[in-house]
Amino acid sequence: MLADGELTAPELLEIYLDRIARIDSQLRCYRVVLADSARYEAAVAQDRLDAGERLPLLGVPIAIKDDVDVAGEVTTYGSGGHRPAANSDAEVVHRLRAAGAVIIGKTNVPELMMFPYTESLTFGATRNPWNPRRTPGGSSGGSAAAVAAGLAPLALGSDGGGSIRIPAIWCGLFGVKPQRDRVSLEPHDDAWHGLSVNGPLARSVLDAAMFLDATSTVPGPEGEFVAAATRAPGRLRIALSTKSPTPLPVRVGKPQLTAVEQAGALLRDLGHEVITADPDYPPSAIMTNYLPRYLRGISDDADSLPHPERLEARTRNLARAGSFFS
Repeated sequence: MLADGELTAPELLEIYLDRIARIDSQLRCYRVVLADSARYEAAVAQDRLDAGERLPLLGVPIAIKDDVDVAGEVTTYGSGGHRPAANSDAEVVHRLRAAGAVIIGKTNVPELMMFPYTESLTFGATRNPWNPRRTPGGSSGGSAAAVAAGLAPLALGSDGGGSIRIPAIWCGLFGVKPQRDRVSLEPHDDAWHGLSVNGPLARSVLDAAMFLDATSTVPGPEGEFVAAATRAPGRLRIALSTKSPTPLPVRVGKPQLTAVEQAGALLRDLGHEVITADPDYPPSAIMTNYLPRYLRGISDDADSLPHPERLEARTRNLARAGSFFS
């Protein structure tokens, strides 16, 4: 629409800003809306479009999770003990801008991105647009809720233990946790000791592919993700599993089992081979690998804040537990 001139970049931005003004007070998707700078960026994008320039995301508003630096803005990590404003954009934001994106705001997270829901004492609780009595998940819940509610067409999230995938599922979106180093974490490399990566939350596979093409730091053919997303997949062999990856005695609920079965049936109808196969999840994968890195990452993040005394009690407790790991 932007490239064809059906809609201008400023007009598109105002549609989203209007929706944010009307809806976000109930959902709390955004920690801060950057309306003034976004309007300037949209006007510049339109000048470039009018001059015939074409970029993958030129004029497209994008929301940024509040664990990623945007120049001139505070990166709060959902905490009242946050650092001063960032001096420069994170590398992933730099790449989004280079692809023409308009940065519309920063989205809410739980404190230090610790939990699979998006609530903090400092910034409140983000609600699920499908049912405001429920959470959108986390920790990228603000980004997911913003896209699901039509408050952004695309958003940046991060994922160390499900933080893109959980809110994507709970908000009916497409989320991707890329492999490590596919999308830069600079200037905060090695987040959670290698567990966390940046990735997209989108309304379609194609939108997510455009995001990855714009932000990928791995050399490869131009537009390789969009090419893959638009290529006929052929007949695939797909495994379904309902086994929990944790050693805890948990069972999958009936609605979730039904959803998996329905997905399998749809895939069969599309011509794919669908089997049931449970991966081998050794208990050590959680207890001696994931958990120490998760807890130590929280401890490191807490130690890096200028005002750790402002952290929530539950955060301090987990950070204390993480201090025992090296």
